[in-house]
Amino acid sequence: MTTHDLPVIAAVDGSTHSWQALDWATHEAVRRRLPLLIVHVRPLTRTADEETQLREADELLAEAVRRSEALAPALNPSTLAPLDFPAAALVSLGRDASMVVVGSRGLGGFRSLLIGSNSLATASMASCPVVVVQDAGPAEDDRSEEAGTSSDIVAGVAADESSEAVLEFAFATAATRPGARLRIVHGWTMFSSMLAGGPVFDRETAADSARRGLAELTSGWQERYPQVEVVREPVNGSASRTLVTASATAALTVIGRRRGGESLGLGLSPVAQTTLTHALGPVAVVPC
Repeated sequence: MTTHDLPVIAAVDGSTHSWQALDWATHEAVRRRLPLLIVHVRPLTRTADEETQLREADELLAEAVRRSEALAPALNPSTLAPLDFPAAALVSLGRDASMVVVGSRGLGGFRSLLIGSNSLATASMASCPVVVVQDAGPAEDDRSEEAGTSSDIVAGVAADESSEAVLEFAFATAATRPGARLRIVHGWTMFSSMLAGGPVFDRETAADSARRGLAELTSGWQERYPQVEVVREPVNGSASRTLVTASATAALTVIGRRRGGESLGLGLSPVAQTTLTHALGPVAVVPC
């Protein structure tokens, strides 16, 4: 199996959020022409005997397959029910996946939390992109149909090589949605301009430098994906507010996660953490 054939993994546990994640994953697998693997992790902490757990898992996965096939009859998803801690299982399976799709909270989540611990842990540690689907009203296809246009893809980037993986995922995602724009957001400050060796005291000159830097960062990608309309948005200040606001109408908001800090709990930057926990639509966290 090549990297282009790796499945989209949808994690389900019977919660409303996980059904929404399954719907999103089903549509995405069809768009990208990838197989769909539906996973229900049987938690180690449950007191039920193994036979009961397996029966309940089979029933849940059968319901998930029926739901997916109702959306995409030709997809023919496969299923898996490992016995493990949910985040650990999904992180392990993510090594051989194009992406993992999870709901923002599961059955065991506190309603006051914006994102559940398993979803956050998976997004912080997986080696593939993780899409967290928020409970945010109509599905993407329904929103686009009502508006009469395709929703935007929004990507938050840093002005360096760490954004390559984010841009690759964002452009590929936009390319599967005819008519969708790609909005690329980059937050800059006078301090970041100074660290990059740019203007220190002249705000307008710093703004021009940020615009040029963002154009250079994305120019090669636009040549590879000429069908994607690109809107560049350098933002003076933190990009998180712009990303959270844009997520309300975006088909997907894409952010990066630095590799290497997982064991210390440093996988998500402040901008990524804020965006993920406050977004109003699906968010893809891409390791970079």
